[in-house]
Amino acid sequence: MSASAVLAAAAEGGIIGDGRTGANLALAVAALGLAVGWPSLARAGGRTGGGNARTGGLAAIAISALGTVLAVLHAATTSGGPGTGNGLVGALVAIPLGLGAVLLGRRTLNRCRGTDR
Repeated sequence: MSASAVLAAAAEGGIIGDGRTGANLALAVAALGLAVGWPSLARAGGRTGGGNARTGGLAAIAISALGTVLAVLHAATTSGGPGTGNGLVGALVAIPLGLGAVLLGRRTLNRCRGTDR
């Protein structure tokens, strides 16, 4: 299979799957960032022990930023509107979810900085 055929198939959604796959991937990555950020915020606040809260906060920022970028790219490149099966609504839900998880990671880092002084 030539490179141009692979790119054409990817643009049509033949390799990735249906139109919702990209949005579901963005949602999963953003939710993973939230799942990493929430316990790290609890660790930074001193409510639970074990683990490094700063590392968790940085991981939450990185993962959630990736999920947000994926969602924005999917929303920008999707054709059709909501309800057409292209995953536009999923991408639009993933954007604030990812941004919220980025803010959660940032709050964790702020708490870590405050306890180091």
